[in-house]
Amino acid sequence: MALMHEPTAPYHSAQDALRVLETVARHSAGVTDTELARHTGLDSERLTALLRMLRREGYVEQITDGAYVTGDTLRRLTSAHEREQAVREKLQDTLDRLRDSVGAAVYISRYVDGEVKVTQYAAGPGTPAVNEWVDFRYSAHATAVGKSLLTQLDHNARRDHLSRHKMARLTSRTITSDKLLLSRLESQPPTVPVLDLQEYAVGTVCAAVPITAGSSVGCLALSLPVEHAHRLKQAADALNRSATPVLLSLTI
Repeated sequence: MALMHEPTAPYHSAQDALRVLETVARHSAGVTDTELARHTGLDSERLTALLRMLRREGYVEQITDGAYVTGDTLRRLTSAHEREQAVREKLQDTLDRLRDSVGAAVYISRYVDGEVKVTQYAAGPGTPAVNEWVDFRYSAHATAVGKSLLTQLDHNARRDHLSRHKMARLTSRTITSDKLLLSRLESQPPTVPVLDLQEYAVGTVCAAVPITAGSSVGCLALSLPVEHAHRLKQAADALNRSATPVLLSLTI
């Protein structure tokens, strides 16, 4: 399966954060921000923002002299015997906080063995999850999640997916022409959230942004009741800005 996506801002931020973490890990006695800047080549403003995020997420800690050392989250994620559970718990914690900050249900989805799979989500009484009335595996053409994942595949992989899943009309807004859908997927900028404006379910709007590293295709998405559709663009932009910690957990 060939990928078509261009690296997005969260990807670049995650790569920079990994460089910082690698440097911190090499200095068990601690490393100052001045030394980090020298080792990583990051400018002061960029480094300060990354360190703030890494401290908040528990990847680094600051000791009494102001130097940075490895944090508990990083130690757990890099411990082989508990890594899978630690990653899942860390992602859930991040999703819960993201749900509260954007005021919407949020989801992580992956493209696994040719199928759309929602792997984790965070919802609540005021931020209800989408009612999965049609299996997400068979409705990629209509959902923000599915379309975001498909945009990251090459043309042949997209056609293969659509050949295996009939493009059923789920609402009056659903695209059922493979030619039209493929054209829209082709022209979708990788840095712009993919939207679902009541294409999957009447009464629900959604947005999704790519969180892809290496050959693994994934996305981060949110859903809102249609009465909150006026918040969709702002929430989607916030989701995009907040994707780095999610991508970081998946890449470490």
